Order: sequence, then C-alpha cells, then structure tokens
Amino acid sequence: MADQQAPDRDDEDWADEYEKVPSSVIFEAIRREGEHELRRPTSALWWSGVAAGLAISTSVLCKGFLAAMLPHEPWAEAVTNLGYTVGFLIVILGRMQLFTENTITPILPLFLAPSRSCFVLTARLWGIVFAANLVGCLAAALVLVHGHILPEARFDGILAVSRHYAQATPFEHFAWGIPAGFLIAALVWILPRMEGAGEVLMIVIVTYAIGLGGMSHVVAGSTELFILVARGELGVGAAVFGGILPALAGNVLGGTGIFAALTYAQVREEI
Repeated sequence: MADQQAPDRDDEDWADEYEKVPSSVIFEAIRREGEHELRRPTSALWWSGVAAGLAISTSVLCKGFLAAMLPHEPWAEAVTNLGYTVGFLIVILGRMQLFTENTITPILPLFLAPSRSCFVLTARLWGIVFAANLVGCLAAALVLVHGHILPEARFDGILAVSRHYAQATPFEHFAWGIPAGFLIAALVWILPRMEGAGEVLMIVIVTYAIGLGGMSHVVAGSTELFILVARGELGVGAAVFGGILPALAGNVLGGTGIFAALTYAQVREEI
C-alpha cells in the first residue's frame, strides 16, 4: 500500500488559520487591549466616550422608527429590536469607548496583577467613560426633544420605546441589567476571533438578544430616560436612582462579577 501523501504547505496554512485559538490567547489579547486603554489620555477617553453616547442613541432612534411604522402586535418587537442593534454596530466597529465593554477589558489586567495603581487606573477609566457616555446620551436626548429634527410620527415611536423602558422598577432594571452586562462582556471576549462579516453578524446577534429580551443596558437606556426628563415626564432623581444606577449595578455584576471572573478562573493556571 502506498504511503499517504504528506500535506502540502497550503494545507498546513489552512489548518493553522482555522485551528482553535486557546482561551489563554484570547485572554492575553484582551488584557493587552485593556492595558492600552488604561493608559490612554483623559481627553481621548472623554471624547471617545461622548461620541459613543451619541452613537448608541441611534439604537433608540432606529427602534423607535420601526415601532412607529409597525402595528401594535405581539410579533412587532421581533422586528423593532433589529433597530436596537444599529447603535452598537456604530460604537463597536468604530472602536468608541462604551462603558459596558469596559466591564471586562480593563478588568483582566487588574485580575492578573492586582495593585493599587492598577485599581486607580481602572477607576479612572470607568469614571471618565461612564460620565462621557452619559453626557453624549443627554446631548442626544436634548437635541431630539428640543431640536425638532425628526418628523412627529417617528418621534412618537421613540417616545413609546422610552416610556416602556421607564416603566420598569429599580429592581427590575438591576436584575435585567445582569444578563445584558454578561452578554456584552461575552461579545468582547468573542470578537478577537471574528473579522469582516462575522464580526458584524456577532454584534447583531448579541445586541438583538439584549433588545429582544427587554434587558437593561445602562448607556442606551440612559438616552431613553433623558428623553423623558427633557420632556418633563420624568424627574432627574427618578431617572438616576430608578433607572441609571440600578442598570449600572446590574451591568457591572453581569460583565465583571460574573463573566470576567469566570473567564479569568478558566485561564489563570495557563498564563
């Protein structure tokens, strides 16, 4: 029987390309990105965060547009939440600073080498990005309410979406924020292996699931709450303590307390 022909170089290259990437390699890639983010200048973090707050507001716009156009039927949400993915596509593909992505990216360096300086840098990053995201969301809400830049029929859809989000109790925003934070952190973990159309598809799938599940995302949800505040339908205290802070706590618990901790646990003996 003739000897089996050895694989040529092209076959080996294909095998190398599609070989499963170990979790430790993904961890290292995200850790290096986290170290880079921790040392970025304040102005760069701030303006990137403001841009992300403005851009994520397009999720509310597009979902509202679809809500205004579709009948009030049970199946309509399966379509309207496709619009919810738009802002996340812009933010993530545009490499803008979104707070919920940072519940894992800068945390991995902190888990690997916990120190006072690393903790301070992480707190600095979180504080700047979160504040900048809220400023961007507030600016978008003020323009939408007072700028009259949209047809009234489309704006009514945005109001309906915002009012629905504001109906949740603080505990519900906290509880519903946990799976949202977990999914965004999972998306950050997955994306280093994706490229091109695969990256786009993965962002759409994960963020569509967040919208379809009615989960609470602190940044996108802030735009919805700020719209109601700007219209005088909701008080500032109710928006902050009843929606923003509970969703923030849930997102951090899901992204950092659960997903980031579990990913570190599975690779800590390999790195």
